[in-house]
Amino acid sequence: MLSNPEWFFITFELNLRIEDKMSYTNFPSKLLENAVAEFSKLPGIGRKTALRLVLHLLNQPKEDVHRFGSSITQLRDEIKHCTSCYNISDTEVCDICSNPKRDHQTICVVESIRDVMSIERTQQYNGIYHVLGGIISPMDGIGPSDLQIDPLIAKANEGKMKEVILALSTTMEGDTTNFYLYKKLNKFDINITTIARGVSIGDELEYTDEITLGRSILHRTPFDQNL
Repeated sequence: MLSNPEWFFITFELNLRIEDKMSYTNFPSKLLENAVAEFSKLPGIGRKTALRLVLHLLNQPKEDVHRFGSSITQLRDEIKHCTSCYNISDTEVCDICSNPKRDHQTICVVESIRDVMSIERTQQYNGIYHVLGGIISPMDGIGPSDLQIDPLIAKANEGKMKEVILALSTTMEGDTTNFYLYKKLNKFDINITTIARGVSIGDELEYTDEITLGRSILHRTPFDQNL
């Protein structure tokens, strides 16, 4: 026969399981269920967290929720990509590319918009950027034609660049893309460098701390020294 403490914990666990099942499968409102389903599509958001977020919104003033929804809709409908570097922008040309104080002869090639934000936070770089929109990854079906590589080559062909910094993630796919770009750019009179390997092999720039990333930018080395 079970003792009182044992019986208590078994009953408590059963109640939690029943409550958990009712909370996330039997919604009292179809509207609530639909909202939870949409939130749970976000990366890193499970149904439990989605339910907590939706219930939080329900407790907020209507005008705050409307402003929240409007900002997301406006972001999706009105956001632009810079026609020069392919960074996101409110205008046709982003603030970085249109800034006359930036060094427009130095271009830092990155994988994504998040990498631009990471490097900018270091406050160690004063050139402009070129966002590829990804890296070469045959396993994922991503080839050179799927990236913004041709516009980069076109810029090099204009003869206005003095340095191209290859600042891609230090993964096998990143190194493959670096080598591909090096072979494409090596025929031009351009200094091709890559960020110093202060960034650990296998790490992504998004998760690298500002000090390490900043030092990597400052102490970049010629790409051919890493071959």
